Parts: sequence; structure tokens; C-alpha cells
Amino acid sequence: MTEDDLKSLPGKPRNTDDALREHDVRTALLDLLAEVGTVTATEAAARLGYSSGLCSFHLRQLARHGRIEEAPHSGGRARPWRLRQYDPCADGHAEEQFGDLARGLEDESWQRWLARRDQAPAEWRHDEAFSAVAYLTPEEMSRVADAVRRALAPYRDREQRPLARPDDARPVALITRLFPLLPDAADGTGR
Repeated sequence: MTEDDLKSLPGKPRNTDDALREHDVRTALLDLLAEVGTVTATEAAARLGYSSGLCSFHLRQLARHGRIEEAPHSGGRARPWRLRQYDPCADGHAEEQFGDLARGLEDESWQRWLARRDQAPAEWRHDEAFSAVAYLTPEEMSRVADAVRRALAPYRDREQRPLARPDDARPVALITRLFPLLPDAADGTGR
């Protein structure tokens, strides 16, 4: 199926970004990549129950639209893929699109957790939540974000290096959003 085919389907979104987000196979592939880090079409097919040809096609489409990229590998026929690495130097529009996609996946993962947490092993049936409002300058907000990144740094390599994971480790969503609170339109005070 080509991009033009996607655009011409009756009742389907005309925007290919919308079609990418709404496609079950592509959503499953993005979720799998978020969980395991890298995957080939053959591995994805075995995990998801689709054919390797179908997975290969959709992985290439996700790459074509900038959602994923080829992971470094040592040659051979295997073609591993990973979620596209975030580039802080990228233009603002790409950063905004990536942020929207990431927030959508985060929200979807959270809803799945709420619906299915009773199926998790007993030791994993809880979650940790933290919320706070702090009065910060823009520079202080950046320092808080840097401190969170530094706190998570010792665990980041586990995504790309499965052998570095403890036996009882599981993928855990770590979501931090720092943003200024805007005044209510009726308030108008800005504080």
C-alpha cells in the first residue's frame, strides 16, 4: 500500500501522519520498539503474530515518515530498527511533532496500565506518581530538567543493552513534563 493508497481510502484520514498513528500494526510496532529498544522484522513478527513481510513493510513506512530509524548493526541480512533518536538540535517543528507523538504513546501506555494492572505480577501492581507546582525561572526549570536527566542516566543504557538489565527488570515509563502554568483566561493575573 502506498501513501497515495492511504490518502484515497474512503473514510480514512487524508493526512498520512494520522494514518500512521491509527494503524494497528504500526502502533504495535512502535509499542514493541518502546519496550525492547531494537527489533528486526522477523523478531517483530514472532512477538506480534504478524508475518515478517508485513512487519518489514510497516517498519519501512515508519522509517520513511521519520518515526523510527535503522539501529547500528554489524552487517548481515538482519536489519534492526529503533525509535528515532531525539536530536535536540532539530528544528522546532520536528521537535513539536516528536513531542506530540511521545505524549500520545505515553497517554496510551498509561491507559493500558490502568486497564490491565491487575494482570501484572503482584510485585508490579503499583505505580509511583509525583506532581508539584514550583515557582521557577526559565533557567531553574532547565536545571530541574537536567537534574532529572542525570538521575535517570545510570539506567539509560539498559534499553540498548539487554544484558545490562537485572533479571527482574521490566520496562517502566518515566515521564516528566515541565511547563509553565498559563493563567486561566478569566484570571488574567499570570500568576
